[in-house]
Amino acid sequence: MKAKAVKAGGRSRAASSRVAKGTTLTGGVGQIGLGIMGGAFAKHLRGAGFDVVGYDVDKGRCSELVKMGATVESSVASVARRCRVIITSLPSVAAMEDAFFAQQGLVHGAGKGAVIIETSTLPLEVKLEVKERCAATGITVLDCPISGTGAQAAAKDISVYASGPQDIVTQCEPIFAGFARSMHYCGEYGNGSKLKFIANLLVTIHNLSAAEAIVLGRRSGLDLDLLYKVIRDGAGTSRMFEVRAPLMIAGDYSQATMKVDVYQKDIDIIGAYAAGLHCPTPLFEASKAFYSAAYAQGYGKEDTASICAVLESMAGIPRKSNPHSPRKVTKK
Repeated sequence: MKAKAVKAGGRSRAASSRVAKGTTLTGGVGQIGLGIMGGAFAKHLRGAGFDVVGYDVDKGRCSELVKMGATVESSVASVARRCRVIITSLPSVAAMEDAFFAQQGLVHGAGKGAVIIETSTLPLEVKLEVKERCAATGITVLDCPISGTGAQAAAKDISVYASGPQDIVTQCEPIFAGFARSMHYCGEYGNGSKLKFIANLLVTIHNLSAAEAIVLGRRSGLDLDLLYKVIRDGAGTSRMFEVRAPLMIAGDYSQATMKVDVYQKDIDIIGAYAAGLHCPTPLFEASKAFYSAAYAQGYGKEDTASICAVLESMAGIPRKSNPHSPRKVTKK
């Protein structure tokens, strides 16, 4: 099925009529997972006028949600009892198992007809199993990964790859518009994850190419602010260059919008998916070593833009002589 893009804030007259007839899923929205991405979703939904009810195992993140004027519940099940639509943003397979199926999980609180907007990047087979287990209890799960970094999520500059029953996705359009720049309807459940894997494959490569460009510019003696201005306005730019080149120029990766250690999970998922299809991914495979090197060199908790530091080291650029990057790397 051809992907359908719906821009945030730009719903059609037909969509507006659905709201008027009461067939759109609006009202209170649950948010499970309040990290970099989930926290941004909650913030924008509050700004759009939604009542947000959230939960996270991290009490500090829950406190931040309360400051936004939202409500925090004591468990995932409690959130599910209060909201017909719940967004999940989870870091791992183990976290998903707990959030959905533990004693205080979603399936023990959500009623029949509940809708879960599942935005995590996890193996496809895991998401398919979750869908089937939830369907047995009358819960609909939508596979809706996000395209964009944490910084883009904070600026509401992300896109949703929504897959699952089209009528349910359509009913959720106002919610997608509340936290994303755009939503693409991608067809049957699972297509969203497949597209996310491809998007992240490109992100992996483009982030490394941005680092190559910055290091070559530095070795060339160019003004890097000029380099950034010129390249981003030409044919050689990419969203990763635009988002991460400033971090590479500054040499400060501490404000991570995607941490190196977390991204290892995404790299593993993409690699396994492509291998299962016997599909060659030579540039992706060549890129992986630089992310592993960044982790080994102590950048595990810093932004993936830190692969630029790996290339700088290879290019013989001492960290102490780089006026843009005086930070000392602390190894784990």
